[in-house]
Amino acid sequence: MTSTPPSTAPSGKSEKPALTGARIKQRKGAAKLQAKFEPEAFRDALYKHLEPVKPDDFDAFAATLDKAGNTLDYRKYADQFFEILIVGGLLAPGGQFLDDEAPPSPFSISNAKAATVADIKPYVTVFDKVIRRYKFLQKVLEESTLPGIIQYINRYTQEQNDKLAVATALLIQQGLASANVLASIQKDHLTKDDLSVNFITAVFRAYLADASMDHLGTALRKGGIKDLLLFFPAQKRDQPGIISTHFKAEGLNAVAEWWQRRQVRELKDQTVARVAEILRESQVRQDEALEQAEGGAAAAKKIVETTRAEVVDYLKTQMKAAGVPIEEFVTIVWEGIMKGADLSDRPDQMEAQTIKEVTKYAPILEPFTPNARSEIALINAIQLYLYEDTRIMKTFPNILKVLYNADALDSGAILYWATKGAKPQGKQHFLKAAEPLIKVLQQQEEDDDEEEEE
Repeated sequence: MTSTPPSTAPSGKSEKPALTGARIKQRKGAAKLQAKFEPEAFRDALYKHLEPVKPDDFDAFAATLDKAGNTLDYRKYADQFFEILIVGGLLAPGGQFLDDEAPPSPFSISNAKAATVADIKPYVTVFDKVIRRYKFLQKVLEESTLPGIIQYINRYTQEQNDKLAVATALLIQQGLASANVLASIQKDHLTKDDLSVNFITAVFRAYLADASMDHLGTALRKGGIKDLLLFFPAQKRDQPGIISTHFKAEGLNAVAEWWQRRQVRELKDQTVARVAEILRESQVRQDEALEQAEGGAAAAKKIVETTRAEVVDYLKTQMKAAGVPIEEFVTIVWEGIMKGADLSDRPDQMEAQTIKEVTKYAPILEPFTPNARSEIALINAIQLYLYEDTRIMKTFPNILKVLYNADALDSGAILYWATKGAKPQGKQHFLKAAEPLIKVLQQQEEDDDEEEEE
């Protein structure tokens, strides 16, 4: 019996070649992910780079940190990197220093001689240089490390907080961090003992040492820091003018004035919108009343009177809350009335409709023009409003007549405006348009003077 020879046909699966004795290497990123997280080892390695540098050689520190990034994993230990450079060591959960008897960092903002812009700026310049080299570090500093550090200002000494505040100001000023980091100290346990407000006061003072209030205001707006009251103790937030009073007492008048201007803008927008809303709602009720077969006109008149009283009460409350001078507030009243006015879209009816609406609501203006300054401010507001809306520009003298008859304007204010109080915008046009009225008022004053002499 013959044996069957072994098959020489190729197998369906061919064996892959193998390198005997070769070590299969992992990708670099995978190896880093699988490496242990050892912040203490990172700190010790970073210290070895920093220790040989002279304490005041900031260029050398920047160069050393730049070079160290070639061997140390800044990306993995970014939070720890900034903790070391800001507070001088690793922080444990809760904001306390890691208790492992390690010495403080050879380089950190805590090492600055004093909490002054001059002493801390060189440290921030080092941060700037390192972040320019390793751009991924900025996001970590801005979104994680810095807010994470300053939320524990209750754990640090006053000196540490002062240095941290100056550093925070400079980091925000130079665009290395957003002002949003300050939101992390709006917590009740930090605000109740004035820690938060004292910290932002120090931040603002350092920021304004070499930057304008407009620059700081823009940084706060972009960072979403809208309400400074949130840094004050809850029990103080209802005190009128608490923010302006505090910053004036701290010698930061620029902050106080900026806040007041901002409050006026916000109040103006809010007040104008609310007055317009009340007037529009009132107009709807007036129109519905006029559709009634009997008594419609009387009902509509009653609605107008009620609306006037409601608006005046609201405006007085707003003016008191904001502490705005009446000569500024009367311009807000005018804008609110005109925003809520029921004006026709037809050009041939707009002028008549404007006079009708001003006549209807002139009594709202009267309580807010108690003196010549407020009256002149109102005339100028009207002038500027009509200058912007040329469709009703011709109504100027008639509006003055209506307000004069409603005791919202006095002849003396109108004559003063005509001689030396008018705004430059469209001045000659408005003076010419008001000339007949001005002549009548001048004649009245002359007649009154003659009667007094007799």
